[in-house]
Amino acid sequence: MNIYAEILKAEKQKKDFALLTVVRTDGSVPRHESSKMMVFPDGSIIGTIGGGTLEKKSIEEAVKQIGIGQSKLLEYRLNIETGNDLNMVCGGNADVFIEVHKTRPKLVICGAGHVGKALSTIAGTVDFDITIIDNRPEWANDERFPEAGSIIVREDITKAIDELYTDSNTYFVVATWGHKYDKVALKSTLYKESCYVGMMGSPMKAKELFSQLLEEGVSKELLDKVHTPIGLDIKAETPEEIAISIMAEVIMVKNSATGRPMSEGREN
Repeated sequence: MNIYAEILKAEKQKKDFALLTVVRTDGSVPRHESSKMMVFPDGSIIGTIGGGTLEKKSIEEAVKQIGIGQSKLLEYRLNIETGNDLNMVCGGNADVFIEVHKTRPKLVICGAGHVGKALSTIAGTVDFDITIIDNRPEWANDERFPEAGSIIVREDITKAIDELYTDSNTYFVVATWGHKYDKVALKSTLYKESCYVGMMGSPMKAKELFSQLLEEGVSKELLDKVHTPIGLDIKAETPEEIAISIMAEVIMVKNSATGRPMSEGREN
């Protein structure tokens, strides 16, 4: 098993993981220095740092650190006479470094129009991994979207979205070039794992689309998760202002924030 090949594979698939490395040993320990193991958010692993209680405890700590997005050094003292939380009697010491690899948040913009372009530009400045989906090559191309990591030009939006790898760090914005495409894109995104789904449009448009989707079997619970009208209320009018409003809401959701003015929390 080549741990470095597995790391490249996980990075290519844009998966979160932690790389655990035994960075220091002294005396009798389960594994020698430089032993490596990958841990994923669900606790699954690739490789080993020796098994047993030390490895089990390290996996638990790695899952926690992935969740908060911070690396950490674990220091284990394995002499029961001096006291340790592993209840091991090896008599040695081991330090394990948890190196957290978090993927960038993924922003999938369905629609390469004026708002989509402005939104992509702004998202690129705050380190989002951007995917553009559209069926018009003259709109969706590298020249217009140099900051996008992926540009998908495809008539069948459903297949384009279905084939995407998404997770709880994915944010969908539906801002297509027509009512029909909005409906198709929205329906597809609702069945993908994500943190956020937002759709541009008036309350009347949303009501009409939701009614049609309910008739097609989409549950009310799924539709209730859609942010529409999209964005925060800043009376945005231009594509750039609308994009700022949308991005502000996306960041608010990502950071579990309130969206309230900072001045409201100011002490008098």
